[in-house]
Amino acid sequence: MKTVKADSRLLLLFKMELEDGTEVESNFDEEAIEFEIGNGSLTAGMEDALIDKKEGETVSVVLSPELAFGMPDENNIHSIALEDFPDDLPPEVNQVIAFDGPDDTEIMGTIIGLSKNEAQVDFSHPLSGRIIIFTAHIVSIL
Repeated sequence: MKTVKADSRLLLLFKMELEDGTEVESNFDEEAIEFEIGNGSLTAGMEDALIDKKEGETVSVVLSPELAFGMPDENNIHSIALEDFPDDLPPEVNQVIAFDGPDDTEIMGTIIGLSKNEAQVDFSHPLSGRIIIFTAHIVSIL
């Protein structure tokens, strides 16, 4: 039977949860998604959990922030004038907003503080610093 290797392509059902059980993302009620080990679409910790597993296996691991989405980086915190936010979207602490990035991309930022005139926005990954419970079912190894 095939096992997952460092360059495998897989069809996965997966779920990510926070420590308190809050579901962040899941496709268990949908179709399996194709992933390729080593191309950056999964974190290193998620890939490590899948390596050497067999088709049809289900794995569940608790990932430290370093193995999930990393730690917040203080260099990613920026002040943005409140007047730069749309009137119909006033910033609120813990709100995650998509900002325009370079080359027509979107960058997610989390509002971490507000003052009279500015919002402090952390552009680190919204799940950085969080322990993640990753569960995956290997539907097939392609």
